[in-house]
Amino acid sequence: MPIARALLSVSDKTGLLDFAKGLAELGVELLSTGGTAKHLKEAGLKVIDVSEHTGFPEMFDGRVKTLHPKVHGGLLQRRDNDEDKKNAQKHDIPVIDLVAINLYPFEQTVAKKDVTLEEAIENIDIGGPSMLRSAAKNHRWVTVISDPADYTVVLEELKENKGDTTLATRERLACKVFQRTSSYDAAIASFLNKEAVTQKTFSLSLPLHSELRYGDNPHQKSALYGNFSDYFVKLHGKDLSYTNILDVHSAAALIHEFRRPTVAILKHTNPCGVGCADEDLREAWSKAFETDKQAPFGGVIVINRSMTVGLARIISEIFTDIIIAPDFDADARALLQKKKNLRLIQMLPEVTKTFSDPIIRSAPGGVLVMDSDPRALGLEDLENKVKTQRPPTRDELEAMRFAWRVVKHVKSNAIVFASHDRTLGIGAGQMSRVDSCRIAVWKAKEAGLSLEGSVVASDAMFPFADGLIACAEAGATAAIQPGGSVRDEEVIAAADERKMAMVFTGYRHFLH
Repeated sequence: MPIARALLSVSDKTGLLDFAKGLAELGVELLSTGGTAKHLKEAGLKVIDVSEHTGFPEMFDGRVKTLHPKVHGGLLQRRDNDEDKKNAQKHDIPVIDLVAINLYPFEQTVAKKDVTLEEAIENIDIGGPSMLRSAAKNHRWVTVISDPADYTVVLEELKENKGDTTLATRERLACKVFQRTSSYDAAIASFLNKEAVTQKTFSLSLPLHSELRYGDNPHQKSALYGNFSDYFVKLHGKDLSYTNILDVHSAAALIHEFRRPTVAILKHTNPCGVGCADEDLREAWSKAFETDKQAPFGGVIVINRSMTVGLARIISEIFTDIIIAPDFDADARALLQKKKNLRLIQMLPEVTKTFSDPIIRSAPGGVLVMDSDPRALGLEDLENKVKTQRPPTRDELEAMRFAWRVVKHVKSNAIVFASHDRTLGIGAGQMSRVDSCRIAVWKAKEAGLSLEGSVVASDAMFPFADGLIACAEAGATAAIQPGGSVRDEEVIAAADERKMAMVFTGYRHFLH
């Protein structure tokens, strides 16, 4: 049967007029509420107010207007059920065949700075989700639209199918409804959890973004949920895998620590080389690549400037899995796209918003939720955080700031040797900190880089003096670390004996 009656009630009026006009041209009767009804009437459309349809006025400042049997009965009655038909006729409840609703902008409201609890509460939609769920439950007969992007699709289908939609379309739209209402409720619960004192819960509902090629290993299935494409766009190459997504996120977080033209190379989320330059990205690349010329094989390269053809020529000489940049010059992109499997990822400016998102990981029987660690902490006023007899020189202070920004992104236990604009040796993920020191020294030696006069950064305290001594013996003249060990005095004494300068940031940056 063709759609005879539609209810339209939206906060986001994008595309609404064209959709409503299309319905009217097909002979569909339009019901509407409040501001939506006014908007349609001002455009010259014939609209019946829901209050006129139900026989009850809007009440309680609009909190109650669609919570009525004539609305939900019109949506939920089964068209092939004789008892439903009798009840509908007895109580004068005509069918409603189509609903187009989007919800009060709760997420946008609570995203505002200094939003009050009262303001947030008033933006919790009650009638909207109720109607959406009623219509979606009865999708065998009712078409339900929760996303303005579906207006055109539905109109075209109505024209092609004698005023009706297909069951397949109604099923798809119903699924979108339950995803939307679930995420909406999760947003409300998340906000109220922050306001609650006790009985906190954690809720999360995200739409499927894509099935991934595999997880850690090919025998592990994997999928990506959420709005990844709002922050990264794949321009070229194979589909992404689970580990690729982790690498992309780690690379973006690292490169956003730097303002100067910077290149970073990562492997399995660990930085294996970072370099800065005043202007030329090729110079920054050389500094990053020289740190470790073996690890970048099949790795990830990220830059914080547009990819130039000059740098693209150099990079194309080695096997790389992923290249990430804010943009790609046309010639650079054309050159890199000659490699069929190389993924080119555009990093959009909005990605910085994600660095403050909570970190969520699975745990037995539930999930772990942790605040993010979005920036390198403790770099302010380093001159007054000196713990040794000798203060650091100006060059050493610059190198400390650089090394501290890098070591934050290295898996703990983490050690980074650096100058003011490049990494020289990196030791990651060892069970003891002194082993990370030894690996960093060994990597620098393998790369033919001198550590004389370098600065060393440790993501957490030196628990014993042995790690610091190993770094000093390798040539480091200054160290930056959080401090906080019961043996801090021993570590400071070891630094003084070797005329090293050392500062304590007061912040640890473990990364697991």
